[in-house]
Amino acid sequence: MEFAELIKTPRVDNVVLHRPFYPAVEGTLCLTGHHLILSSRQDNTEELWLLHSNIDAIDKRFVGPLGTIIIKCKDFRIIQLDIPGMEECLNIASSIEALSTLDSITLMYPFFYRPMFEVIEDGWHSFLPEQEFELYSSATSEWRLSYVNKEFAVCPSYPPIVIVPKAIDDEALRKVATFRHGGRFPVLSYYHKKNGMVIMRSGQPLTGTNGRRCKEDEKLINATLRAGKRGYIIDTRPLNVAQQARAKGGGFEQEAHYPQWRRIHKSIERYHILQESLIKLVEACNDQTHNMDRWLSRLEASNWLTHIKEILTTACLAAQCLDREGASILIHGTEGTDSTLQVTSLAQIILEPRSRTIQGFEALIEREWLQAGHPFQQRCAQSAYCNSKQKWESPVFLLFLDCVWQILRQFPCSFEFNENLLIMLFEHAYASQFGTFLGNNESERCKLKLQQKTMSLWSWVNRPSELSKFANPLFEANNLVIWPSVAPQSLQLWEGIFLRWNRSSKYLDEAYEEMVNIIEYNKELQAKVNILRRQLAELETEDGMQESP
Repeated sequence: MEFAELIKTPRVDNVVLHRPFYPAVEGTLCLTGHHLILSSRQDNTEELWLLHSNIDAIDKRFVGPLGTIIIKCKDFRIIQLDIPGMEECLNIASSIEALSTLDSITLMYPFFYRPMFEVIEDGWHSFLPEQEFELYSSATSEWRLSYVNKEFAVCPSYPPIVIVPKAIDDEALRKVATFRHGGRFPVLSYYHKKNGMVIMRSGQPLTGTNGRRCKEDEKLINATLRAGKRGYIIDTRPLNVAQQARAKGGGFEQEAHYPQWRRIHKSIERYHILQESLIKLVEACNDQTHNMDRWLSRLEASNWLTHIKEILTTACLAAQCLDREGASILIHGTEGTDSTLQVTSLAQIILEPRSRTIQGFEALIEREWLQAGHPFQQRCAQSAYCNSKQKWESPVFLLFLDCVWQILRQFPCSFEFNENLLIMLFEHAYASQFGTFLGNNESERCKLKLQQKTMSLWSWVNRPSELSKFANPLFEANNLVIWPSVAPQSLQLWEGIFLRWNRSSKYLDEAYEEMVNIIEYNKELQAKVNILRRQLAELETEDGMQESP
């Protein structure tokens, strides 16, 4: 298919662009295969380059010969284009609708994007499972790398290499895979060096109504326990949902077959419930009535902060089991690709100082989201404005990023990165020039040949010029476990995401800049103090030598 077939009117003059906090701009609108571009001949005016894949919905209206297109973006931005001529307006609108809903992944911009920057490191090879395993292998010999899924034959949503107990061979793993939803047998998610306890994750067991069991599964899970120790299974579904799953062939671990494990049920919502929550929240944030009661009631009705609380509470429970109870845990919901990953990754941010560094956080995203099989292509296909609701859309990853922001806000000195890194990841998960978030799992990315045909997001982010934008000036390395408060009073609306197009950030930006200047000045003064102390110590030494006979 040629993009030209979808572009009925490639260019229109005298188009007026309206967007938040900018003066209206008149210029020329151009449509390309992947971008909507508006450029003006006015001096000091930024061009608008908007990826079609970032467009969630459009509305049209007409007043006489003047047409208006309102573009609602997946990053929650709303922009307005005033286009002279009804036919031009209709043509532009239908072209945008066609170009923003392309079915084929290989027609998306990452396959056409050519970087204008020098690639210092290939991001596709920045976080390989072998490298991550080396971090653990120095502390324990009880785990091994398994290549059982090399051709994605055992589990289509797992990577080719996984970390499993050394005592379990690949043949046993194949049998366990037939007993777990989607073939997702228990694998290592995190090793707690402090006491050797671990977090594992998997899909639900396929016990069904007959109480089916799998000896190899029981052996695998028990292989992670120390003598005389108990473990915890955290099921992210309420008990009644887990029980209902048995009728569909799913289920949960029977205590009779897993006597050393205590099962805990938590309630983390999924799918359309989260999507509806996001829609209600964004509607509330865009409400310009300025009525306090209305705002508070709409915020509460969205349930967004309730979902944040549920996820953080479960992550704190998981971290507590490891660090304070000295117990290993297995986490799963139904598939093990959504709420499970929220909990395993947040628990690591609480427990593991490395996950709070820029490189460590990137490694966490790669390991616990991309390689672990979170279906980004399905979950992030649409955002808060799209009318045609599919079954699979859900802001699971955005909720995780929001939870990280809540912890970052409570521990502002313990993170090497600032909220800009989180906002950037949100934007690229929904629309990007990079191939990192394309596809639903490693198997799909392999078939699409993304490593050969697209650029990795990490290749761009990890250049020094970009990294400086994401560095937290308040960072001081903290090797302790950090315990966030999950009290309702401690949780706040993430304004940097949900209100950034509704109010100007000018004063916040100025305050941030001033803070950075003060910190830099403080470092300069500290350096001068250290020099003066050294000079003083040298003078005192010289005096002492002169005084001695």
